[in-house]
Amino acid sequence: MASIIKVDTIQDQDGNNIINENANTVTIGKAGDSVNVSSGAIKDGSGNVVISKSGSTVTIGASGDTVSVASGAEFVGGGTQWQSSIVTGTTLSAVAGNGYWIDTTSNACTVTLPASASVGDTIEFADYARTWNTNNVTINTNSLNYQGNTSPNPNLFTDGQHLKIVYSGATQGWIPTNDDPVALGTPQSYTADFLVIAGGASGGYDTGGGGGAGGYRNSYSTETSGGGGSSETSLTLTGGTVYTITVGAGGSTATTTSNDGNDSSISGSGITTITSIGGGGGYGAPMTPYAGNSGGSGGGSGGFSPIQPGGAGTANQGYNGGSGIASPPSSGGGGGAGEAGDTDGTSQGGDGLASSITGSSVTRAGGGAGAANSARPGGDGGGGNASYPTGNGTAGTVNTGSGGGGGAYSLPRDGGAGGSGVVILRVPTDSYSGTTTGSPTVTTDGTDTILTFTASGSYTG
Repeated sequence: MASIIKVDTIQDQDGNNIINENANTVTIGKAGDSVNVSSGAIKDGSGNVVISKSGSTVTIGASGDTVSVASGAEFVGGGTQWQSSIVTGTTLSAVAGNGYWIDTTSNACTVTLPASASVGDTIEFADYARTWNTNNVTINTNSLNYQGNTSPNPNLFTDGQHLKIVYSGATQGWIPTNDDPVALGTPQSYTADFLVIAGGASGGYDTGGGGGAGGYRNSYSTETSGGGGSSETSLTLTGGTVYTITVGAGGSTATTTSNDGNDSSISGSGITTITSIGGGGGYGAPMTPYAGNSGGSGGGSGGFSPIQPGGAGTANQGYNGGSGIASPPSSGGGGGAGEAGDTDGTSQGGDGLASSITGSSVTRAGGGAGAANSARPGGDGGGGNASYPTGNGTAGTVNTGSGGGGGAYSLPRDGGAGGSGVVILRVPTDSYSGTTTGSPTVTTDGTDTILTFTASGSYTG
């Protein structure tokens, strides 16, 4: 019969531990030591391989063998055992030592921790599909303390979150040693449509020409841009990138001459900046010559000889302003996104364009009417009117980028202010980050989310 030698520690001749047993932990060498297996293998009495080494690979047992850990013992330093099955259900009973990928794309999940735990027990959870903000993960502590408390149940609600908890004992219980979101290292790009309208110009002072509408650029569906331009190419946005939204103000009320509108734009890394040009102001006294200003759409010229052309619109953004008539004196209407000033009659503003980017059809960017020998309406889409024989021009409608109406012949005779612009983004709801500044109005239409910026701000892709 073979002899049995019972020892707790085997040491070398210098008194250094080679093998040491303490409770249920067996340690070979000490920290920093190298454990070497010479050429060949360690075998049992029947010649079967117990431990072998080939190159830098150490193998325990042979193919088909089972390596067992006795009750109460553990492998030290083995790390978390991440489970290959993705958790997609509504419940999970967690086991110490395991790591779990939890996918809450379709539903929330409640995780129940073990009913008993030992100091050092570790469990990890990770957001598999970056959806924990949509459907949360709740931790049922199962009557054990969690950071010193048994209620309320912890809730995990951050996309990309990774939680690692370690059991510290009965007093504090489970303690997170990592509870942070993991940044998306491979940000994805997606397509977004836009409608960018600049601020409209004011109408002119004293027998003033109509203000031109702000430039109008559109990528949605097959809808056209201003000035007869075609639909533009959609933007490609990248996750995590901040895009700056600038909404141009309308030209202010004209108490002399007129005031142009201001540009609107979308800018950011990786895209070509989309800029719509502010509308051109209509003729206003004492401007000479009696021409309208150029802009996104042009302003109307004055009704005085020598007659001048209306201001020019910008290619693929807006139309020209109308030309005045000397007898009887009538100043030209401002150009709109959809047509030139005076297209539908003397001194009437040009019509704007309709877009359904928000889910319903809305007409914007009409030109303001020029003062004439009768009251005149602004163009469809918010263009300001002109009164006769007295009265100020009316303002273009706010956040349509429309031009203001010209001031009348006699007091009061200020040119109406231009309408402020607007920037609209339409993104797939599945890609919408929810991160904005500037308080845009957020709506949905089908599978898309629409952000309507009526003031400057930003959107993070």
